[in-house]
Amino acid sequence: IELKSGMLNIFLKTGIVFTQVDLWLGLSYCDGKWNKVTVNKEGSVVSASMNELREQTLEPHVQQLKVNSPIYVGGIPPEIQNFYKELGLEQGFGGCMKDVKFTRGAVVNLASVSSSAVRVNLDGCLSTGSAVNCRGNDSILVYRGKEQSVYESGLQPFTEYLYRVVASNEGGSVSSVWTHVRTRESVPQNVPTPSRVHSINGYSIEVTWDKPAGVIGVIEKYILKAYEEDGPNVPITSAELADTSMLTGILTGLHPFTNYAVTLTACTLAGCTESLHALNISTPQEAPEDVQSPTAISFPTFLLMSWSPPKTPNGIITQYTLYMNGVPIYFGNGTKYVVKDLAVFTPHQFLLTACTLAGCTNSSRVTLFTAQLPPSHVDAPVLTVLDPRTIYVQWKEPVEVNGILDRYIIYIANNEQNFTKWNVIYNSTELFLDFTIQQLFPGTEYLIKLAACTGGGCSVSKASTAITDESTPEGVPAPKAQSYSSGSFNISWTKPEYPNGIITSYGLYMDGALMQNSSQLSCYAYGLAPWSLHSFRVQACTAKGCALGPLVEARTMEASPEGTVDIFATVDGSKEVKLKWLAPNKPNGKLTYTVLVTGLFYADQ
Repeated sequence: IELKSGMLNIFLKTGIVFTQVDLWLGLSYCDGKWNKVTVNKEGSVVSASMNELREQTLEPHVQQLKVNSPIYVGGIPPEIQNFYKELGLEQGFGGCMKDVKFTRGAVVNLASVSSSAVRVNLDGCLSTGSAVNCRGNDSILVYRGKEQSVYESGLQPFTEYLYRVVASNEGGSVSSVWTHVRTRESVPQNVPTPSRVHSINGYSIEVTWDKPAGVIGVIEKYILKAYEEDGPNVPITSAELADTSMLTGILTGLHPFTNYAVTLTACTLAGCTESLHALNISTPQEAPEDVQSPTAISFPTFLLMSWSPPKTPNGIITQYTLYMNGVPIYFGNGTKYVVKDLAVFTPHQFLLTACTLAGCTNSSRVTLFTAQLPPSHVDAPVLTVLDPRTIYVQWKEPVEVNGILDRYIIYIANNEQNFTKWNVIYNSTELFLDFTIQQLFPGTEYLIKLAACTGGGCSVSKASTAITDESTPEGVPAPKAQSYSSGSFNISWTKPEYPNGIITSYGLYMDGALMQNSSQLSCYAYGLAPWSLHSFRVQACTAKGCALGPLVEARTMEASPEGTVDIFATVDGSKEVKLKWLAPNKPNGKLTYTVLVTGLFYADQ
């Protein structure tokens, strides 16, 4: 069935038989009113009628019509049209249809039975204004001239117009067939404010509106937008509704307990228009979201609990409930609570529940510990002397740690410093229970104590005592020999730098012979010759042996020479005498000579 250039054409093909019925309508149908079209096949008679006009044809060989495929109304998809090129089908129908009915069955509602629709308004038709400038008798001259194209403005939006061209010369004129075109839609005007908004829950609302009046064109879609009151002029959420037959839509993505302004936007292909005013609504409260786990400042026997409001309260918080180990311990609106009478460094599970009028939400569980304390008691370490320079230290872990054991520290002091200065010789987080102290001094008494530490501090044990094995002394000093007379020495020395035990005796060697062996640190040597050279060495002894110090040499003081000086004189010319002499028998020191001459001398001229 095709309406073209005032002709209603019926094409019927059954098997190999092709039947055509042509009904001339002219422009009688272009009056802005409804026209009833009937197509009928009874036996071999095929007929077509519109209003009072009717045409039929007889085709004896026409076969029974069986419809077993989709029925297309208003146009045929391109992929289907390629199979029926002989029909010469052109562009789709432009206009309105209603009350489509087949012989068997009720009136078809196109909006409900259509499986697909392309650029079709299934919800109404144009006004009767479309009849203007439609009929041939009412046609208006648009252009006169010799050009083969023309541009016409000032037309109505989304209105169908018929055009034909008349070519004339001195011999007469000829007219083209009527061609119909439709102008595009305009942007909707006067889009109404939503008529009703209903909260489904705190996150979504149902919006109802009236169809915009005076829209010229097909409404392609509706858009619902929600703005926060006193917020930025940007919608928080929106929803596009392509089914324009529905005047109710759901808007999701909202926040509970929030004031919103809801607007309606209607769109044609030409553009969209939003309602000038909005309908306000407050979403209801919901249960809170993102409830934060409680935190605590830990003390040894109590916890100072605190928590922050939910990141998304979704309403007014009416109550908090704090659970410890599954048992509620606090109800109220506060955000702090002190949990008392707890054991030192013990774990407890906490959970916080936040409630609004709409419901409650739990936080995630969190395990919190009370604070640590130093260990209650630390046993003194056990000491084993391995050799003169090594002590092996062992200890036990404290029975009551009062926390997580963090490190062990070993302090050491010795009798050389009167046990007043304690040095750290071991400090490690490796929780071993022994340590070997090396590079100690032999024969030295040491005090050693152990500290065990947790995050709450350290506890120190009592000191244990150990004496390293003795050894031969080291660093025996050189003696100091001072002579205050020509026949004696005062010799003194100090203790060895490293006694390596208890010094039992000091030996003084003079000129290689042991002169004194005692515990004294000095010696007096006498009866020596003046200015005589002697060597001295100190020996220090412990129970394990003796060691010698360096060799020192020294002289006694000088004395007056003893004996006579024999002089030998030889005359060497009229004015010179040569003298020689022999040293005294006992010089008793470094000698200097003085020559005295008496008599007459020549005077210098």
